[in-house]
Amino acid sequence: METKLYPLKFLPLYKNKVWGGNKIKSLGFDYSPLPNCGELWALSAVKDNESVVSNGFLEGNTLNEVLEIYMGELIGEKNFHHFGIDFPLLFKIIDANDRLSIQVHPDNRLARERGMENGKTEMWYIIEAEEGATIVDGFEQEVTRDEYQKFLELGHLEDILHVEHPQQGDVFFIPAGRVHALGKGLLLAEIQQSSDTTYRIYDYNRPDANGKLRELHTAEALDAIDFAPTADGCTHYTYRQNGTVQLAECPYFTTNLIVMDKPMRKNFEHLDSFVVYLCTEGIAAIKALDTICPIHAGECVLLPAVADTVELYSEGPAKLLEVYVDPEQWNEEGVNHSNDFDWTAKFIGSGNPDDYLDDKQDDDAEDEK
Repeated sequence: METKLYPLKFLPLYKNKVWGGNKIKSLGFDYSPLPNCGELWALSAVKDNESVVSNGFLEGNTLNEVLEIYMGELIGEKNFHHFGIDFPLLFKIIDANDRLSIQVHPDNRLARERGMENGKTEMWYIIEAEEGATIVDGFEQEVTRDEYQKFLELGHLEDILHVEHPQQGDVFFIPAGRVHALGKGLLLAEIQQSSDTTYRIYDYNRPDANGKLRELHTAEALDAIDFAPTADGCTHYTYRQNGTVQLAECPYFTTNLIVMDKPMRKNFEHLDSFVVYLCTEGIAAIKALDTICPIHAGECVLLPAVADTVELYSEGPAKLLEVYVDPEQWNEEGVNHSNDFDWTAKFIGSGNPDDYLDDKQDDDAEDEK
């Protein structure tokens, strides 16, 4: 009986939303009978929304069940000591066919004071943006608590919010406490702390599927909001073909972008963490621990911490988000950022490995014997 860990793929979870559209279907997903899919949860350990393994001998097990068995082998020894059997991140693909509510998420301290496990810091990677699409990203200028309440009560909250005009490939880091909202016409990847806690501040007086106005959390949000202004919320970076570019680094996750059209081999022997590869464009494959996992846009692979090296392949141009939790970026409270060490994955050359489709065909042939 097999017991050795390997790169894991998962079944997607589909979420019908009042603001959702049908762009996720164009990525190759079938979410019928839902009328739309506002969110695809690619990897989740949120209670009652746990991802289920779809490949290998662990097929049918939830992410939480696998973590209970393999512990530090799956997410890293330091991470397991810190997080236990609570997988720390949630990965989504979001299709905003209409404006999302203006909202805010609490930080860890406030969330735990209120009986929740985690706050929510998150980031967005824009996959598609229609002309004229916007996002709300904090306040245009510093406001006091009283000023904010007055604008909210008068129905003029939007007058004091900072608005960005995202383009394909843009990145926005949204720390807990920042008021934010997605506008209409956006398809994006969202990486966040494992939490489904949202305080909805304003929802444009929009009814839900049952014709009722959605619940607001204006009182609960007050203590969560950071009233500081946002001068420029977009993360500036430069593409590096067949290399690794860092997009975000915080105590809760590190995210890199890989734009590739050639094979790559990467070394993680000094990183005590799992690595998730989320495909945002094209077709790619992840090869590690004697297992090959092809993925297309919207799918992800969880690389166990016991994998010291990984090989990445693509069928033509592809883009991957590479995400891990660096134990050197948090302290016991999980709130302090440290730059004492740099375990960023190292690009070590393209090499000349066999095309992954040939390997996949060999694997399929073995399965048929």
